[in-house]
Amino acid sequence: MPVISGKKQQGKGMKKVAIIGTGPTGIYTLLSLIRHHPPCSVTIFEQTAEAGVGMPYRREASSPVMLANIASIEIPPVMTTYIAWLRAQCPERLAGFGITASALHERQFLPRILLGDYFRQQFLQLVDQAESQGFILHVHTSCQVTDILALPEGIKVTAQGRPVAEWVDFAVIATGHVWPAENTRRHTFFPSPWSGLMKASVPACRVGILGTSLSAIDAAMAVVTQHGHFCENGVQGPQFILRDSSRSLQIVLMSRSGVLPEADFYCPIPYQPLQLVTPEAIAALVAGGSAGLLDRAFRLMVQEITLADPLWSRQTGLEHLNADNFCDAWFAARRRQDPFSYARKNLQDTRLNTLTKYTVPWRYVILRLHEAIAGIVPHLSPEDSVRFRSGLARVFIDNYAAIPPQSLRRLLALHDAGILTILPLGQDYRARKYSNKTVIFAGETQHIYDIFIDARGQKPLKTRDLPFPGLRKQMLNSGGEIPQVAGNYLLLEPASARGHIAFGALPYLMHDRPFIQGLTVSAEIGETIANAILHSAPGAAELQPGPEEGHV
Repeated sequence: MPVISGKKQQGKGMKKVAIIGTGPTGIYTLLSLIRHHPPCSVTIFEQTAEAGVGMPYRREASSPVMLANIASIEIPPVMTTYIAWLRAQCPERLAGFGITASALHERQFLPRILLGDYFRQQFLQLVDQAESQGFILHVHTSCQVTDILALPEGIKVTAQGRPVAEWVDFAVIATGHVWPAENTRRHTFFPSPWSGLMKASVPACRVGILGTSLSAIDAAMAVVTQHGHFCENGVQGPQFILRDSSRSLQIVLMSRSGVLPEADFYCPIPYQPLQLVTPEAIAALVAGGSAGLLDRAFRLMVQEITLADPLWSRQTGLEHLNADNFCDAWFAARRRQDPFSYARKNLQDTRLNTLTKYTVPWRYVILRLHEAIAGIVPHLSPEDSVRFRSGLARVFIDNYAAIPPQSLRRLLALHDAGILTILPLGQDYRARKYSNKTVIFAGETQHIYDIFIDARGQKPLKTRDLPFPGLRKQMLNSGGEIPQVAGNYLLLEPASARGHIAFGALPYLMHDRPFIQGLTVSAEIGETIANAILHSAPGAAELQPGPEEGHV
C-alpha cells in the first residue's frame, strides 16, 4: 500500500495519535495539531488511494457541473486561502472548468472537484510542515480501518492489509459521510446519488429523484450530462442542449412540499453578532429547564427577528406565530407559486442584492440564529425535539442550505428544455420498488419511473451502523444506541475510551446536533479535537514498526 512517511523513528516518549479519515475533518485536526501541539507521532489512515481529498470532492463522486455549496470567503484556510490557491493555478486549467482566471473572486461557487484538489495539495503541504516541526507522520492510503478497540493499555487500531495493529494513545474518528452500498445487481434504483450513479449509464427514460435540495440537483446533473450539455449565455443564464437521441429523457424532482431551495444570498462574512440571542441568553434558557424550552427560545427568536426587520415581521404576522406554525409561514410564498416562476424571481432579487451589496435583514438574522438556537437542542424534551425537527429545524436548514445561483439557473435551463418538472408529494406518499421500475403512490395517483434515485442527503446514523465491530460492541454494551459524545467530541462510553477517542464522524453526531455539517464545522471540530489531544495524558501505547517508506 502507498505510504507517505517521514523520519523513520518510532518517537519514543512522544504521544501517539491515529487519525482515521483524511477528508476536511481529518485535515483540520492535523492542522490544529501542528499549530498548537508539541511534536507527536501521528498515523493517518485513508481508505482510498489518494489522501486529503474528501469523499464529496473526489473525481469519481463528482463532475465539473457539480458546485461546492460554499465560497472561498467562507472556507477556513489550511496552509493558504482557497482564493489564493485558485489564483496560483494555471489559467488554462481553470478555463477547463469554465472559469476565467481574471474574474475570480472570493464569493464564487466553483466545481467541487477543484475544492478537492485544493484540500489534497494543502494536505501534502501539512505533511511537510509537520515533519519540519519534528512530528513523525505515517500516512497509509488504500488502507481501510477494520476495527478499533479501547483497552486499558491503549487504543488498538486494526487496518486492512496491515500485519499488526497500531497501538496509540489517542484515536480520531473522522470518517465523514456514509452512503448506502452500491447495488451491483441492477441500476434502476439508487439509494443515494453516491451509490453507483456517477459511473452508471443512465438511458433516456423517465427518472424520478426524491429530494429537491443540492443532493437532488447533483443527481439530476449526473443524469443530464450523459444526454447533452449546458451552453453558457451570459446574464441570460445557461441553456441545455439535449441530444436528438435523448428526446425521451424526463426528470422529476419530488418532495413533500415540491418547493425548490432559494439561491444563496449576499450577507456580511464573518457573521455580525446577534443582539438578543447571545450565548448568555441561550445558557439562561437552558438553565430554566427543558419544560417549555422550545417555546421560550422561539419567543426570544421573535424578539431578535423583529428587532432586525420590523417590516417583514409585521407582514408575516410574526407576533401571532409559534414554534409549530412558523415553518408554514416561512414556506407559504413558495408553496403558493409555481416553483420555477418563484426561482426566476428569487434569482433576479439575489443578483440585484449582490450587485448592490444589500443584505436582506430577515434572511440574515435567521441564518445567524440557527447556530445560536442549536445550543438548546440537546436539552429539549423528547416531545419538543420532535416539534423542533418538524418545524424550526426545517426553516433553519432551508435558509443555510441556500444553493449556488448557478445551480438554480441550470435547473431552470432543464425546465425550459422540457426535461425537468417538480412533483409535490404531500405528507402521505408511498414508494414501491420493483425489479425494473419504482412506483410512487401520492394520493390517488401513481407515478412510475424507470430509474429512481433517493437524494434526500445524509441520514443520522446510530451506534449499530458503526463499521468497527469491536468498538461498536463496546459502545452498545455501555447502553448507547446513539454515540455518547461530550461537547469537545470525546467519546464518553465505553469508559475505557474516555479521554482517548475523539468522535468526529458527522453522521453519528446529527441526532442532537442537527446542523453539524459543512467545512466551517469540520474546522471547528478539528480545532476542538486537537485541543483535547493536547490536554490528554500519554498512555502506554507503543506503535508497532510500520512498513517501508513509500511515496504518494
